[in-house]
Amino acid sequence: MLEKIRKGSLVDTAIESLRQAIESEHWPLGSKLPVESELSEALGVSRNTVREAVRVLVHVGILETRQGDGTYVRSTRDAGETLRRISRTHLADQLEVRLMLETEAAKLAATRRTDRDLRVMDEALDARAKAGASVADRVRHDQAFHHGLVAASHNSALSELYDYFSHGIRETIERTETEADLPEPSQEDHELLLAAVRRRDPVKAEQLARALLQPSLQALQGRES
Repeated sequence: MLEKIRKGSLVDTAIESLRQAIESEHWPLGSKLPVESELSEALGVSRNTVREAVRVLVHVGILETRQGDGTYVRSTRDAGETLRRISRTHLADQLEVRLMLETEAAKLAATRRTDRDLRVMDEALDARAKAGASVADRVRHDQAFHHGLVAASHNSALSELYDYFSHGIRETIERTETEADLPEPSQEDHELLLAAVRRRDPVKAEQLARALLQPSLQALQGRES
């Protein structure tokens, strides 16, 4: 049930109330929302406030307005809120997801990479090596290498998913660079992975991509056990 709004920003609170109702499947995926006047009465706000809240939820992809028909539930999850929830998960969980994505990407990249893909990864690793003591630069170029590896898979769905998870990727790279008890993948480890992709060896590329991250994952799991 929708709860009437009593305080705070009316639009923001209306958005949150509608989002929670959708996530709890008060209105299931594909269902039609009540008309504006009914929502206004249920929330205890003006129709203008409801209209603005619905507009925001349409913009983020949760709702869909069909001209002359009404407003429908398009998704039960807000992409922005999902990213915030991911950022609050354990680092080991994020690293496991990264491991799954990058091992598959490495295997595909070894069979599909182009000369341009190799140049992108080469440049990122060269810049990583030259970053020296600058952790921020090393993290940035490390991330560029891994994004280049995923792009070389030439799987658009995998690339979109990896981009979506990019905050978690950066978090894992930063933590392995700055926390002494987490093994940091070396420059040589990265170069060996690139060499396997270069010579089109998917089995070795997958193994090396796993070996790059597995020590840090095991260290994290050891912390939490």
